[in-house]
Formats: sequence, structure tokens, C-alpha cells
Amino acid sequence: MKSVVAKSVALVGAGPGDPDLLTLKALRVLALVPKTVRTQSVGKRHGSETLSQQAINDLMIHYARQGLAVVRLKGGDPLIFGRAAEEVEALGAAGIEVEIVPGITAAAAAAAAAVVPLTDRRHGSALVLLAGHRCATGGPPDWRALVRLHATIAVYMPGGRYADLARELTAAGLDPATPCVIVSRASRADQRT
Repeated sequence: MKSVVAKSVALVGAGPGDPDLLTLKALRVLALVPKTVRTQSVGKRHGSETLSQQAINDLMIHYARQGLAVVRLKGGDPLIFGRAAEEVEALGAAGIEVEIVPGITAAAAAAAAAVVPLTDRRHGSALVLLAGHRCATGGPPDWRALVRLHATIAVYMPGGRYADLARELTAAGLDPATPCVIVSRASRADQRT
């Protein structure tokens, strides 16, 4: 593992909430951070005002250009619905080195909390991770294709769209008796299953 250096940004996966789910590499990166470091919360929360992604990118670039080592602690895994693509692109365009430290993703933590494997070779061999919100350029997923896959479908950030998602899936041919588990705040003390 290389150490975080000035004019660099580390995107560090912090896991879904339980500090015991931090990876050893994430712990090593965080151990390099002095106690006197400046911290700023830029986390995104459904339904609340937060900094825009552009503002977050600008902050990382600003501090890295000052010669500071920047660690962007991200919930879950930065590469799975963590906006890493946008951040890597912005930092690269600014000539700033990026290191990515993967983390435990929320789907794995939620499945473990509910004691439900994400895959089972007897029933299917695919796992699909979906965002519950729509991207600006795309429509809804091809639910029929996903149903034909016989995949486990993990929906991140559904935003309370549970009934809509169930309706869309059953309209696409999913058996209404298919088991479903909803886990919120996976691995945290206030987790609900």
C-alpha cells in the first residue's frame, strides 16, 4: 500500500456503518491521518440538503492543490453507487493522483444481517445491484431481462419506492411469492430488517 501523499486523493470505502467492517487497508490509510486534521462532512442523505457533487469535487481539488493529502471517506464501497467515476474523472482532469480503497458494500452487509445469501447456485447464478433512483439519461431497468436472469436483485437507495418496485417486478413476470428482504441502515446499531 502506498501512503497518501500531497497532491493526491484517496477514496476510501468505510463500509456500510459498522466500524468492524472497515478493511485493513482502510484502517491503515486512516491511521496515517493525524488527529489534528481538518474534517468536513459532505455525506449525501435522502431528502436533505447536501453539497452538490461538483462542490465536493471542487473541495477535493482545492485541498489537493494546496499540497494536502485528501482522504474522502465514503460509505460502503466507493465503486458501487459511490460516485467514484465522477470524482476520479474530475481529479484526473485536475492532474491529481487518485487511490481507491474498496470497502464492504451495503448489499453484502444487508444480506449478512438478514442471514440471506446473495447467491445460491441451486436457484440462480447472478447478482444484480441496482440504484433505486433513475439516472438522468436512462429510463427504468429492463425488468423482464432481470427476471429472466433468475438473479438476486439488490436495490440500493430505493427512497421508499418499495410498492412501485414490487409492482414493476411482478408486471415483468416475477412470481409474487418471491421472497423479499428489506434492510435499512445495514450493519448499524439502528438497523431495521
